[in-house]
Amino acid sequence: MSLATTISAAVPGSPSAGIRALARFGFAAKGVVYFLMGILALLAATGQQGGQTADKEQAVQTVQSLPGGQVLLGLIAFGLLGYIIWRFTQALRDTENKGSDAKGLGRRLGYAGSGLVYASVAWYAAQLAMNGYADKGGNARQDLTAKVLNWPAGEWLVMLLGLIIIGTGLYQIYRAYSGSFSKHVNDSGLPANQQQIVYRTGQVGYTARGIVLGIIGYFFVQAGRQHRAAAVGTTDEAFDFLAAMGPAALAIVALGLMAYGLYMLVRAKYPVLNGI
Repeated sequence: MSLATTISAAVPGSPSAGIRALARFGFAAKGVVYFLMGILALLAATGQQGGQTADKEQAVQTVQSLPGGQVLLGLIAFGLLGYIIWRFTQALRDTENKGSDAKGLGRRLGYAGSGLVYASVAWYAAQLAMNGYADKGGNARQDLTAKVLNWPAGEWLVMLLGLIIIGTGLYQIYRAYSGSFSKHVNDSGLPANQQQIVYRTGQVGYTARGIVLGIIGYFFVQAGRQHRAAAVGTTDEAFDFLAAMGPAALAIVALGLMAYGLYMLVRAKYPVLNGI
């Protein structure tokens, strides 16, 4: 029995209230993480105390100091686990009807990869919730890049990855202005003015996320060109890159990521979940 068959068997059949609940909880947790990242960067851009440019793990860590922080961290960890399960459900059961040709399998692998991106964040939040502390384990992204750079044609592989990430960022911006992102939210029950607010919030959010991904991709391209793994950066370094352009640039993108977080919360409340 293949791994895909085994995991598929573990996923409840359609319709599944459990999977739907996990997906919605996952969108909410993702929204909280992005909103925190945005608000921390906005505070940094405006010179407020407590402001910092933060990646996902650092944003989650700020929850620890809030009242009931340990419980909140546990909920975030569980929510992100739900998001991971939903992404794997999309990949394995082809809920979006992408098919099994090369293009379809690529899109489905992308869903699984999207889920795995949050695995380290979920584990980090869980460690903080259970132990009160967590080890990020160094910069795994730079360590892996350093290994790849030593492969034959390693520089080209790293640059190719950077171009793929830049392409993903551009696709996010395309989704923002084509409006294709809105098909994942069922806001038909809302008044027209509220629907418009939700739509514009999504546009701003997806645009900001595309910009950040584009900068991260640029870091990978530079790492390949320079044969220097230290050039690779995360959202934290992308914010620093924007800050170097001036506080206004950082503030605008920070507000955009806050908008993306809010849109994910709306998606949690009014989701369109195909195939379950």
